[in-house]
Amino acid sequence: MTAEQLISFARGAPSLDIVDVEGLKAAAVRAFDADPTGVTAYGPSAGYLPLREWIAKKHGVGTDQVLVTNGSLQADAFLFDHLVRPGDAVVVERPTYDRTLLNLRRMGSELHGITIQPDGLDTSELRKLLESGVRPRLAHVIPNYQNPAGVTLSIDKRRELLDLAVEFDFTIFEDDPYADVRFRGEALPSMLSLDTHNRVVHASSFTKTVCPGVRVGYLVGPADLIADIAKKATNLYISPGMVSEATVHQFCVSGDIDRSIATVCRALGERAQALAEALRRHLPEARFVEPDGGYFLWVELPEDVEVDRLAPAAAERGVAVVKGSDFVLDGGQHALRLAYSAVTVDQIDEGARRLAAAMAAVRG
Repeated sequence: MTAEQLISFARGAPSLDIVDVEGLKAAAVRAFDADPTGVTAYGPSAGYLPLREWIAKKHGVGTDQVLVTNGSLQADAFLFDHLVRPGDAVVVERPTYDRTLLNLRRMGSELHGITIQPDGLDTSELRKLLESGVRPRLAHVIPNYQNPAGVTLSIDKRRELLDLAVEFDFTIFEDDPYADVRFRGEALPSMLSLDTHNRVVHASSFTKTVCPGVRVGYLVGPADLIADIAKKATNLYISPGMVSEATVHQFCVSGDIDRSIATVCRALGERAQALAEALRRHLPEARFVEPDGGYFLWVELPEDVEVDRLAPAAAERGVAVVKGSDFVLDGGQHALRLAYSAVTVDQIDEGARRLAAAMAAVRG
């Protein structure tokens, strides 16, 4: 591999070799054949009805509880816009997805970051915050293979978080696009499925299991909330993309989705393991939790390594990374997020070697 070939650990997207292009082409043809009117016309703002029905069945909810969106980031934006007002307290994980922070900051919310442990959000730290008098409107949580930390919220903590939401009267936003991308361990029940008090709004996406280009995500919540957001969606774009939603629907009902998930899990499981091994070999001082699924691994580096200097030094050596400071309100100067989804196993070792060379240079 030549030095100038970029090895990117920056983007959480699958590489083309694990996208079922042929399956998607066939699903698109079936969508046009089965429902030419539905595919080509304006549709309801809540999304393509057969796909909403498929999602509702998957989660054991009513179809009126599902809104299909342009990726799960739009589901986030809709919910934040609907629930959060300037000055409202919002709980986020520390670290959390950078665009979540950007969107909530832009809305003028008062953000409270709660530390992530190897088994997810520190619920005792959250309880202390709540008992101190903070009353959040919303707690945003990525429960499975968290972006960027790669950790999973344990079943005990899921139950504890639900209890806290009832006791202190806030909504849990379960942002869950990675749930199906599991390499090891058992699938845990969603907080949506455990919720008996209408406290959870759930979002997910087909971006990580089908491909990013379809831009199909969704929101599941109480029917009245979904109806209110659907009204806003009508004013925003009249109808979402029926072609991509109908294609995804055909991809799902045919069972292609299950094969696609199996392909993604197999490839990403190999890549995550290869990255963990490469980090142990080339950066023995790095600390990380090896993920059981998802797209990301979070690396804590020694205190004398500043990622503001490391990231450009890595770029000079042909390796792209994302700085940990992007994912926290403050701090993260000694951490990196590494996405292993778009790199092949043979690139991973070389990428870690280049990262080690960059680290030696900034320490030098």
